[in-house]
Parts: sequence; C-alpha cells; structure tokens
Amino acid sequence: MNSLRQQRVADFLRDEISEIIRREMRDPRLGFVSITRVEVSPDLRHAKVFASVYGSEEEQAATIDALNGATGFIRRLLKPRMRTRHIPELTFRLDRSMEYAEQVTRTLNMLREQLHPEAAVEPGDSNEQAR
Repeated sequence: MNSLRQQRVADFLRDEISEIIRREMRDPRLGFVSITRVEVSPDLRHAKVFASVYGSEEEQAATIDALNGATGFIRRLLKPRMRTRHIPELTFRLDRSMEYAEQVTRTLNMLREQLHPEAAVEPGDSNEQAR
C-alpha cells in the first residue's frame, strides 16, 4: 500500500515529467507520448514511469528506449523542482492499459452484436429511424 507521501511524489513526478517531455525534449524518436502513472518505491529512490505511446510497436519501443536513455537529463531537470534530498532513479515502461481497454470494448461490442443482432444499428440507419 502506498503512503500518502509516495502518492504525492508519484503525482508530482507524473506532472513534471510530462511537462519536461512536452517542453524540453527534442529527441526525434519521441512519438506521441503520455505519462499515465508513476509508481514510487517506499524509500522514494526508485520510480517506474508508465507511458502510453501512440504508434506502431517499433515506434513505441523507440520512444521507451529514448526515454530510458534520457533519464539523466530528466533527473537533472527535476532536481531544482523537487524538495527531496534524492531524485528517484527513473525507469520508463510501456503502459498497455489503453490498448487492453480498447480490446475489452471491442470484445464486449462483438458479444452484444452476437446476442442481440436486432439491436445493432447500421451507420446510415439512425437517420432513417428518426423520420
């Protein structure tokens, strides 16, 4: 269970790292990336940073590699912004929760159509029924 301090540090890191990526980083390997969550160790010395990346598998891998390669740069920019003695070691991980949520939604829609085919509305049918 995370302490209140861990959660505050995690939220702060999420916001600040997002801002650093958006404003300070110019790496061409960075695609459309969003920091979704941060998990901080109880001693606040390590942080897993989960990022959602839009693009192909190769683009996602390149973006995570670029972020992991830039941890020193990111930590250096975090230092004056944090009020802690130590800046956590950062490890970036790909967050696939959005992909998983889309897959679950598609599966549920497919099951709904199989169970209730009459409820499925074709794209052009909504205007016809309104008349």
